Amino acid sequence: MAKQTKSVLGRGLGSLITMDDLNTGGSSSISEIELSKIIPNPGQPRRVFDEDSLEELATSIKALGLVQPITLREAGNDTYQIISGERRYRALLKAGLTTVPAYIKKASDENVMEMALIENIQREDLNPIEIALAFQTLIESYELTQEKLSERIGKKRATIANFLRLLKLPAEIQMGLKDKKIDMGHAKLLLSLEDTSTQLMVYEQIVEYGFSVRKTEEIIRALNEESETITTPTPTAKKQPNQAQDYQLLKKHLSDFFQSKVAFSINDKGMGKITIPFISTEDLERIIRLLDSIKGV
Repeated sequence: MAKQTKSVLGRGLGSLITMDDLNTGGSSSISEIELSKIIPNPGQPRRVFDEDSLEELATSIKALGLVQPITLREAGNDTYQIISGERRYRALLKAGLTTVPAYIKKASDENVMEMALIENIQREDLNPIEIALAFQTLIESYELTQEKLSERIGKKRATIANFLRLLKLPAEIQMGLKDKKIDMGHAKLLLSLEDTSTQLMVYEQIVEYGFSVRKTEEIIRALNEESETITTPTPTAKKQPNQAQDYQLLKKHLSDFFQSKVAFSINDKGMGKITIPFISTEDLERIIRLLDSIKGV
């Protein structure tokens, strides 16, 4: 029976391990299970189920039946918990069916989450933030290192680390990644920026003007190359510490006002320059409107 499971779940998925590679503590069997006895997995890594997609699947199931069984484990009191296949389970409910063919596996809580994560990744059903959150949950819940998690799910440690870094992005950008307003390439580039305000500024430009990953890379390279050096007055000047602090505060104030990474430099004679970078002609027009608003005050 194990070979049958692998052939169903593992078609063309050589980059990841299959369900059979996990230690489930027993063999699996297939049975017809009443939907009323099935409960979802609270640790399901997939958080979003598209209603239109579910309706399409339900229509397909009505016409052709369920092509692939779901995977369950016994939960006690004559109930079963979903290991993988919650989308199919939801579609079956919409289709008005009462039973489902299912593999019954013996699995620990840890194995259940691993199998659910692997099955969703194999099907590309998870967005990057869902994957990152699932990795984080496995690491924290079962005290795994990134290396150990890498061994268990067949992903490179660097890949796991890259997904976990996404959780350091501002919530707005994480939501944009979940909603496919940007992709993984954009997100990796935004992580290279030092501060949250700049990350959000570039993100908003990407979304508004549809910048490609390559264009975004050019923009961020230009921003990172901007000089941020502040040369303070001579060490003998009594007000040097206060002046340096004032310059930093002024730079932050200007950056916040223009929503751009303003560069501010000054020499020991008090001469210097303020540079306001822009990342597109549209962004330049936005900055000009802000300057015009100041002039009109």
